Amino acid sequence: MQRLLCPVETLYVAQRSRAVVSCTVAGGVDPQLLGAAFADLTAKHPPLRCRIAREEAGFVLQELDAPPRLVVREDTGDGYPQELNSPLPVGGPLARATLLCGPESDTVVLAIDHAIIDGHSAIALHHALWERYAELLAAPDTAPEPYRTEWPAPLSELLPPCPAAEADRYFDRRVAEVRSRPVELLPYDAAGTATGGRIEVARLVLAAGPTADLRRAAATAGVSVQGLLAAALLVTARRRLPGEGARTLGCLSPVDLRSRLAEPLPREVMVAAVTSHAQAFEVAPDGDLLALAGEVTGGLRAAVAAGQPLLEVRIMPRVPEFPPLLAATVIATNMGAVPPPPLPAGLELRELRLVPAREQYFPQAGRSPLMACVTTFDGRLAVEFPYWTECYTDTFMAGFRDEVRHLLLDLAAPAGPSGGAAS
Repeated sequence: MQRLLCPVETLYVAQRSRAVVSCTVAGGVDPQLLGAAFADLTAKHPPLRCRIAREEAGFVLQELDAPPRLVVREDTGDGYPQELNSPLPVGGPLARATLLCGPESDTVVLAIDHAIIDGHSAIALHHALWERYAELLAAPDTAPEPYRTEWPAPLSELLPPCPAAEADRYFDRRVAEVRSRPVELLPYDAAGTATGGRIEVARLVLAAGPTADLRRAAATAGVSVQGLLAAALLVTARRRLPGEGARTLGCLSPVDLRSRLAEPLPREVMVAAVTSHAQAFEVAPDGDLLALAGEVTGGLRAAVAAGQPLLEVRIMPRVPEFPPLLAATVIATNMGAVPPPPLPAGLELRELRLVPAREQYFPQAGRSPLMACVTTFDGRLAVEFPYWTECYTDTFMAGFRDEVRHLLLDLAAPAGPSGGAAS
């Protein structure tokens, strides 16, 4: 049983990226029932019991001899970092579920290959795991989920009709735009200073009050929260580049396509249904944050209204012809408000996180986009900054995070940003 990867899915084979969703709860989790719940999910979703294989026709999703099972181990304090740094190599399972049992709380970690999932469906899968666990806890004799064999259609087959000539014109236009206005990337500060790199995460969390204030500030200014976040990221990045005055920086904003396809796609369908929108801006170290947020918001809204995200999907297979199409100083992934998982009675939710991870970070490149993954949970805005320690030092990333926090809190202040930017 197998399915050929579509051209968009094939790009993830080389990229080797994965979504890591984790949830920490107090109250005790039954490993056997959680294992049964995960087994039911793998039975329900064929991609979760697959690997990527190479065939004559190209890369395929191929069913494993046995589906992945829940891994249960004691958490001695480094369990989550270990899971974050454990890859999903080509040829192996595309999903991994781990229960980390701690003395005061337990953590469930789901890692899923981006070839079969996006952030929204990763969160939906995580919540489905807890929903099934609650069902089994209430009725342990519930029959296992029967194996389903219906494969979800790949993204390339879900797009609305589009003439090939239109996609070709869009590709040529994008290439011309990028060539005329190349963006700068942040140089690595850890180059040559670290060996044996690993993924670390600098994390920013705003309390519920400042988060609500930030949302109100965005509404008052007529911009999106994504615009405010992107502006704070861009100004922080500009302050880490030499020289005075404005420099051309880029922001890449992922766009959820599920409601924009020929037929709307539920988040529960295990398909990577996301693309990106790239924008370039002139950013000064002391720039007006609200004005920059307006540029981000206006450009993104105009692109979505014009149907550009769907054209971006169509030109993705051609990106290797001109890789700078995906160049950006910062990548701002915003999942929006995430509902709490449906935990059974007796469990107390302590933490919910979504962090993107990769297998290759290429420190030899010397520079790259800086990633920020944003979610709002329990009324609190959280920004995850994953990084490779052979690229950026802990000091650099902590400083970047703290400055973004300062800018966001300044924007959220009742009097508004001080002089257009925090000092």
